[in-house]
Amino acid sequence: MSLTAADVEEIMRLVEQSGFDELELEMGGTKLTLRRDAGDKPPRHITPVSTDAPLEKLPAAAAAPVTAAAAPARVLDPNIHEVVAPLLGTFYHSPKPGSAPFVQVGTEVEEDTIVGIIEVMKLMNSVRANVRGTVTEILVADGTLAEYGEPLVRIRKSG
Repeated sequence: MSLTAADVEEIMRLVEQSGFDELELEMGGTKLTLRRDAGDKPPRHITPVSTDAPLEKLPAAAAAPVTAAAAPARVLDPNIHEVVAPLLGTFYHSPKPGSAPFVQVGTEVEEDTIVGIIEVMKLMNSVRANVRGTVTEILVADGTLAEYGEPLVRIRKSG
């Protein structure tokens, strides 16, 4: 698989909207390195990925290896589960503009309930609850950039 100009533009847009200053991506014989001026911001670590598989075939961890070097620790109620972004991309609450959201505060969910989607390079990736319970908070606004590992939704576990 080779990257098109549109793919590169989309990757550049996502990196620009994120808090990251550098991205290295290798696919087949193509290597893409993006850097921007970090200014006074602390450095972040980005893990290079080298693969011949298309992005949509990679596991979530390989498709979005971007990790912050020092993520602040969050202390939460042990009965609260945070659904985190499995990859970097635009988070949407509903399957298409104008339609009802997948979940709202108060919605009862099962492990396989879709709580949102993340768009990466025109590919829509479902985000599932992974626990049984009740949605207590939706932390990311519809149509905004979600970084890898960023909490999206909080769910109070049931039973």
